[in-house]
Amino acid sequence: MMALFYNVSLWLLQPFALALIVWRGFRDHGYWRNLSQRFGFGGFSSAESIWLHAVSVGEVQAAAGLVLALRAQHPDCPLVLTTTTATGAARARALFGDTVELRFLPFDTRANVRRFLARVRPKLAIIIEKELWPNLMRECGARGVAVVLASATISARSLRRYQKLVDVFRETLREHTTVAAQSEIDAARFCELGVPTARVYVTGNLKFDVSLAEEARAAGMALRARLGWQRRCVLVAGSTYAAEETLLLEVQRRLRAANVDLALVLAPRHPPRFASVAATLRSQAAIFVARSAMSEPSTLPAIDRSAADVLLLDTLGELTTAYAAADLAFVGGSLVGDVGGHNLIEPAALAVATLTGPHGYNNADVVAAMQSAGALEVVGDVDSLASRVAALASDAAERRRRGELAQRFVTANRGTLQRLLDLLTPLNSRASQRSRPTSH
Repeated sequence: MMALFYNVSLWLLQPFALALIVWRGFRDHGYWRNLSQRFGFGGFSSAESIWLHAVSVGEVQAAAGLVLALRAQHPDCPLVLTTTTATGAARARALFGDTVELRFLPFDTRANVRRFLARVRPKLAIIIEKELWPNLMRECGARGVAVVLASATISARSLRRYQKLVDVFRETLREHTTVAAQSEIDAARFCELGVPTARVYVTGNLKFDVSLAEEARAAGMALRARLGWQRRCVLVAGSTYAAEETLLLEVQRRLRAANVDLALVLAPRHPPRFASVAATLRSQAAIFVARSAMSEPSTLPAIDRSAADVLLLDTLGELTTAYAAADLAFVGGSLVGDVGGHNLIEPAALAVATLTGPHGYNNADVVAAMQSAGALEVVGDVDSLASRVAALASDAAERRRRGELAQRFVTANRGTLQRLLDLLTPLNSRASQRSRPTSH
């Protein structure tokens, strides 16, 4: 009965989902690219493929090392990468170019999924982090495609949601799924969902293994120099939402009134909001410069950039550079209650003293472990945020100490990629043998 309800609901909601994508396309034209892929259409793979799914930018970034390793290990096997968002697709194109076949994941109706799988022809499916689409899982199982949930995590809230739908894809979980979980808690939840214990492993979080090249550090220092912020305390707020941006601007006002020279970088989570954040900055009379304008000297405002108090990061793929320029970092999606927090590992890997809000349930294990290691501070409201930023802004030694603790924490947790590759190798070999025609 639940399967029938799910499929009828999807069929009814599909036109609205398409309308939402078209509407988003007015602000980000990337959503208009390859619309037919949302229904499972697209070219046919020349051979059986390895297929990876990374829903958006963070998952694409986390998958980078895995993609490169699989490309090196299996140079003759088509490698297909799907994403859901236009920003995820743009990041994938920037990272991988034409070394992978990039597609959008289709809406999860049976017809769409069947068209997609018939074209992609996966022998192995690797899903990064947290997406389980019932019909997609079910159809992979029906085709005998081995499914690996890599760097897999599942919140208590998501577990309850999936348990309502598990009848749709229970057999795939039981017979065809291997889980490489981020933590023991995640592993236990996947077992509770129905994956046999013998096929659930704890391999860690791929984000710990993301390589942040020295070029990023050099680019960060160059960005500070272009802004004339070498002597200022720079707070980079990454993946922020509207309510958080308002609070951060209030923190900056309070600190500047107390003669703390704080420069602020705002990196909104969603690119379609760039224009509205700029409007907010103008409405609050903030002196700001947009990162996009800095690449076109003729469009810069007639002020010394060093006089700007805020940099609006309205470009894609530069958050790492911004964190590399930071004295302090605040990771967003954590002062608003319905998001769950974003990637804490990136600023930590760059040895930046990091703050976040209390709503980090998407990364609860990482939050707890980083706090225990002294590598993260959690602030509950604008007052505590202002207090901690003021204290750290005036204490370079403490900032440096906390940054070093954060970097050591990241280093100590590396190794997920190799553990995952060790797990994938026999699965891929068995998949290849199963798909190879028998000789007589």
